[in-house]
Amino acid sequence: MKIMRTRLIISALLATSVLSGCSQLNKLVYKIDIPQGNFVEQKDVNQLHVGMSPAQVKYLMGTPMLVDAFTPNQWYYIYRYQVGNGKLTQKKLIATFKNNKLQSIRGDYPIGPSFNIPVNAPVQATTS
Repeated sequence: MKIMRTRLIISALLATSVLSGCSQLNKLVYKIDIPQGNFVEQKDVNQLHVGMSPAQVKYLMGTPMLVDAFTPNQWYYIYRYQVGNGKLTQKKLIATFKNNKLQSIRGDYPIGPSFNIPVNAPVQATTS
């Protein structure tokens, strides 16, 4: 009976040490970098203007990652980047349309300096 109990304790300790080693070995296993979604650069965000059509925004930014069926006037550009065993980076940009024209953008990117200038605004001529 004492031998059976000793074997049970040794088996339990062995199983525990083997299973706890898996979590430590996981850090040694190579994992690839995983980019997902729409890669958005600030230079592209800077080219967005109020009043752009959905086709113009799609040409500039690409197809959105998500267009919700309940709010089709909002386009979601989401980007995730998982570095192997390391840090996860996630950024998003939400473009909102009203009357088929770009009304606003929000998210993790600063709004471009000329965003509030309508896309079809007349250019002021300078006289010399």
